[in-house]
Order: sequence, then C-alpha cells, then structure tokens
Amino acid sequence: MERGKMAELESLETAAEHERILREIESTDTACIGPTLRSVYDGEEHGRFMEKLEARIRNHDREIEKMCNFHYQGFVDSITELLKVRGEAQKLKHQVTDTNRKLQSEGKELVVAMEELKQCRLQQRNISATVDKLTLCLPVLEMYSKLREQMTSKRHYPALKTLEHLEHTYLPQVSHYRFCKIMVDNIPKLREEIKDVSMSDLKDFLESIRKHSDKIGETAMKQAQQQRNLDNIVSQHPRIGGGKKYKKDVCASSDLEVKNTSPMSEQDSGILDVEDEDDDEEVPGAQDLVDFSPVYRCLHIYSVLGARETFENYYRKQRRKQARLVLQPPSNMHETLDGYRKYFNQIVGFFVVEDHILHTSQGLVNRAYIDELWEMALSKTIAALRTHSSYCSDPNLVLDLKNLIVLFADTLQGYGFPVNQLFDMLLEIRDQYSDTLLKKWSGVFRNILDSDNYSPIPVANEELYKKIIGQFPFQDPELEKQPFPKKFPFSEFVPKVYNQIKEFIYACLKFSEDLHLSSTEVDDMIRKSTNLLLTRMLSNCLQTVIKRRNTGLTELVQIIINTTHLEKSCKFLEEFITNITNVLPETVHTTKLYGTTTFKDARHAAEEEIYTNLNQKIDQFLQLADYDWMAAEPGSKASDYLVDLIAFLRSTFAVFTHLPGKVAQTACMSACKHLSTSLMQLLLEAEVRQLTLGALQQFNLDVEECEQFARSGPVPGFQGDTLQLAFIDLRQVEFECSFLSSFLQNLYTEEPWMLNADSQGQ
Repeated sequence: MERGKMAELESLETAAEHERILREIESTDTACIGPTLRSVYDGEEHGRFMEKLEARIRNHDREIEKMCNFHYQGFVDSITELLKVRGEAQKLKHQVTDTNRKLQSEGKELVVAMEELKQCRLQQRNISATVDKLTLCLPVLEMYSKLREQMTSKRHYPALKTLEHLEHTYLPQVSHYRFCKIMVDNIPKLREEIKDVSMSDLKDFLESIRKHSDKIGETAMKQAQQQRNLDNIVSQHPRIGGGKKYKKDVCASSDLEVKNTSPMSEQDSGILDVEDEDDDEEVPGAQDLVDFSPVYRCLHIYSVLGARETFENYYRKQRRKQARLVLQPPSNMHETLDGYRKYFNQIVGFFVVEDHILHTSQGLVNRAYIDELWEMALSKTIAALRTHSSYCSDPNLVLDLKNLIVLFADTLQGYGFPVNQLFDMLLEIRDQYSDTLLKKWSGVFRNILDSDNYSPIPVANEELYKKIIGQFPFQDPELEKQPFPKKFPFSEFVPKVYNQIKEFIYACLKFSEDLHLSSTEVDDMIRKSTNLLLTRMLSNCLQTVIKRRNTGLTELVQIIINTTHLEKSCKFLEEFITNITNVLPETVHTTKLYGTTTFKDARHAAEEEIYTNLNQKIDQFLQLADYDWMAAEPGSKASDYLVDLIAFLRSTFAVFTHLPGKVAQTACMSACKHLSTSLMQLLLEAEVRQLTLGALQQFNLDVEECEQFARSGPVPGFQGDTLQLAFIDLRQVEFECSFLSSFLQNLYTEEPWMLNADSQGQ
C-alpha cells in the first residue's frame, strides 16, 4: 500500500514538473530554452515528457485550426491584398534600384571628396596631437638648452636652479619620452660637473686672495689711516699740539750743527708713507678689490646639493693653511720697514676677507672660527715681532715699526678684533726703543764732545747772541751790558747737548703717541728714559773726555764751567717735560730728573782731574830740578825750573777766573801742598847723604819764591796767610837744616863742615 502511494506521489510530482517545463517553453524566448531542455534530459522521465509535449502540440494545432477556420475569409482578402502589394513593391523596387544606380553614379566624386576630407581630418587630428605633445616637450628642451648655455658661460648657480626646475617641474610631464629618460640619466652627471666647476672656481678664488692679501691689507690700512687723520683733525689732543709747537721752535732755533747731529730729524720722524696720501682720495674697500661671487656661488651650490657642511669644512681648512703661510714672516723682515709693512698687509688682508665672509655668507664662517684664527695669528705675530724687532738697532726704524704696529692694531680693531696684546707688546718694544735711543745719543754726545773746541762761544752781533740764547736758557745781566764782540762763558757743546736732550725727549714722546697711555705714564716713561740718558750715556761720555790723556787743564776748566751751566738748565728741562706732558712735577709718584747729580759728578771728576793734572805738571817741572848739594855758594835767584813752574801756575790759575771760587781755591791749595811735599821729598830723599850750606841757601831761595807766590794771591778768596800754610812744613824743615848747618860751621871753622846723613837724621 505504502509503496503504491509513494509511486503515485512521485508520478504526481513528475507530472507537475513536466507541466511547469512546458509552460516555461511556451513563455520563454527560444534563445533561452536550452537550460530548460537540459533539466528535462537531466531527469529520467524524458519519455513521459515527450508524450506530454506531443499532446500539448496537438492541442495547439487544434486551436490554430479552429482559429483559421474562423478567420478564413479575412485571410483570403489579406492574401489578395498582399498580391497587389507585391506588384507595387516590384515597381517600387525597380524605381529604388534605378534611383540607387543614379545616386551611386552621382556620389562617386562625393565619396572621393569625403575620403579626402577624412584623410584631412585624420591629419589635422594628428597635427593637433603633435602640437600638444611639442607644447609639452619644447619647454623641456628650452630649459635644457638654457642649462647648457649657463654652464658654458660659467653661471653655475643659475644653472643649478635651472636643473632643479627642469628635474622637478618639466621632465615629469614628458617622462614617457626616450629623450627625457636620457636627460634624467644625465642630471646626476650635470650636478657633479657643476660641483667640480664651482669648486675649481673656489680654488682659483682662494689662490687669488692669497696673492692679493697684500693689496687688500694695504687698502684697509690706508682707510684706517685716513680715518685716524680725520679723527685727529676733528679733535686735536692739546698735548700733541703743544709738543709739535715746541718741536717747531726747537728746530727753528737750532744751529751749531744740531740738525746734522740729531738722530731724529723731521724727515725720519716715524710717519708712515700712507700719511702722505691725499686724505680726500677715495680708497676702495675690500669688496671693491675682490670678487667674492665664487664663494657665494659655491656656497649656494653646495647648499642646494645638500653638501654645505663639506664645503664649509673644505673652506675653513684651506684658509687655515693660508693663515699659517701668511703668519710666517720672511727671514729678512727686520732689515727694512717694507718687510714689516708687507707682513702686516698680508695679515690684515687675510682677516679683512674673513670678516667680509663672516658678515655676508650666512654661516660659512662663524665668530668662534674667526676668534680661533685671530688667537693663533696674534700669538704668532707677537712672537715674530719680538724676534725680529730684537735685531733692530736703528731707533728710527723702531719708531716707524711702532707706528706701523699701531696702524695695524687700529685697522684690525676697526673690524672688531681685540688688540690689547699688541699694545702690551709695544710697551716691551718701548724699552728696546729706549735702549737704541740711548746708544745712538751716546754716539751723538761723543761726536759733540770730540768736536768741541772747549772755548767760550764768541758772538759778534745781537742776532747771533739771540740765537744762542734761543738755544740755551742763559741769563747774565752783566754779559748783556757788555759791548760786542763778547763771549759766553760756556763752549758750543752746552747748547748742543741741551738741544740733543730735548731731541731725545721728543723722540721718547713720539713713541708714546697713540699707545693709549695716560699723561702720567707718558711723563714717567720720558723722565725715566731721560734719566738713563743723563746718568748713563752723557755721564759716561763726560767721564771719558775728562779721563782722556790729551785733555788739558784748559779743557777741564771749560768742562767744569759747561757742566755748571748744564746743571742750572735742569730745571728748564723739567719745565720742558711738564709742558709737553701736562703733568706737574708736584704730582705724586712723578719721577725727578737726575741731571743735577750727573753734572755734579762730572764736575767733581773734572775737578779731581784738574788736581791730578796740576800735580803731574808740578812733577814734570820738578823732574827738571838739578840741585848741586855740594855747591859752595848759592845762586843769586831762585832756580829756573821753579820760576817756570810758578809762572805756569800763575797762568793756569788766571784761567780759573770763571770757575766756582771753592774749585779754584781747592786747586790752588792742592797744587801748593803738592809742591811743598815734593820739595821736601827732594831735600829728604835717601840719595842726598850730604849737602853744603850754599846748597841749603839756594833751596831757601826756592822756598821763598814759593812763599812769595802764595802771598801774591794767585786765586782770590783765601783769608790771610791761609795759602802760605801749605809751605809751613817745608819752611820748618829748611829752617832746621839751616840752623844745624850754621851751628856746625861755627864748630868747625878751620875747614868746611860736611853734613852727613846722620846729622840730617838728628
């Protein structure tokens, strides 16, 4: 039962499925019927489906037949109409065919024209496309051509900008073209080429500024000199102006070969050659002398290429090397001022360039780098100057060097470099300058003293008298009242020495100018140097002349007179220094001049030399003494040698009229004592073992001659018989000898008595 029911159910389902498929076939488009039929063949009941399909077809045929039978007359009518229409259609067909034939015949030319038009349109479209592509490519080619032109003309920085523009703006628009790929491949090579060429330009620039540093520095120092001259014009320092006024007066009044003997004449006063330049002349700056564009271009190029640090390191390394070369002084630099000037010009030129780069290159060099270079340069420069200046023995060259160093320092200080160490070093050179001055003035003093005639200066008229007074501060009312011709008491070396001392003071003052020293420091320096000149050089020269063998008594007397007047002039030298330094002598810690002591010592030495020379002259006369100690009778007058000696002493002491009273008196007393002592030695010497009364009487005549000379007052100022006391011991001995001889004569009247050595002792 169940099996029968199941079979019945399956049969119903199959029938329903077949019915559905048939409906789909009836309602579905023929093109899409394939899947429906496949579902029939996929099943196992296609036989039954075919039966159902046949049955459905028969049903539709019966329906069609019924429908046709119902509309048959209409169908016949339709067929009849169609037959008529076919005839008309045939006619229409023939007309259309004829019309088409005619149209084809007539349209051949039009077709040809249309084909030509088509080709033209195609060409026009191609041309338009080509123009569009060329519009994109031409700017690329133009930029590339511009790039090549800029590189050819060595405009590397614009070329690099063009290359960047070409790479990032133009080439991406036409990157699919082959020539663009070639350009893209060449861009790195072009960059390297620009780097290499710009670096080559930088190397040429570095070599150029190394060669032209001298000119750059010279120009910068001229500018500094012009600025300093302008500042001096705007505000003149009163001390400097006063000094120049005094200098003018001294030079105007100088005579007696002062100008010829002065080691510091106006033409070698230490003023640099640059001061002779016209102040109104426009001096170009460093930027006008040097084209810095290679540095800027190379810096920009390397910055754009991302290699700025590499460029900075290379530039600084090369400039350090150049700095070491610049700071190496030539071996013969100390021989001339030009050697120092060229050395300074190169250093200034180097740092002027670096300062310009610092302020215009936006970080190529920084202040720390500049300060490091300057510290190195300062230490090497100072060391070189210490070494080379020590070889210099010419004070003019040392003064010129000082002025050059001051200008060098002022120039670099104007660019912001610290120069205090240079001014400290100048204080060291000042000591060396003082030594060279002392040596040179020592020679000047020697020449003056050697060439002097040691005679009072004769003046024949008022003009010459005033000229001498203008050279040396001397006032003597009695001399002024005397008629011409007349004589000054001193010789020519007095005004010469006085003026040379003033010249020395000016030479010291010149070195102190522009050293930023206070008036007190300048005054102290001048006074100390002048003291050394007086106590060391002038004193030694005077002592040498005084101790010289061929210096006679007349010269010694004149030296005493001269030193007396020079001693009195020391207060005027004090005033002279005060006037040019504006520092009063009463100021605390002001150094005093030792000229008074110097001239006193020289005068004392001359006095001692006079005493010694007088004694030597007396000894020379006494060597002519030839006493006959066995003479029976005395002569009628004093011995000839003694008469000549007394005459010599009288003439000598007559020259002492201009000497200070004590000097003349001391010399006279010393001569008389020496004469008395020498005569006593003649009488008591061991070789005289016996003598006669006649010899004693002759000796008595000589003693009386000496006493007569003492009583005559050869030198005024002695009180009473003071000078005769010099011979009292001699008179006592002579008296004792005479008394003894008379006693013995009375004792031995029958024969001449003989006085032997034993009786002399008694």
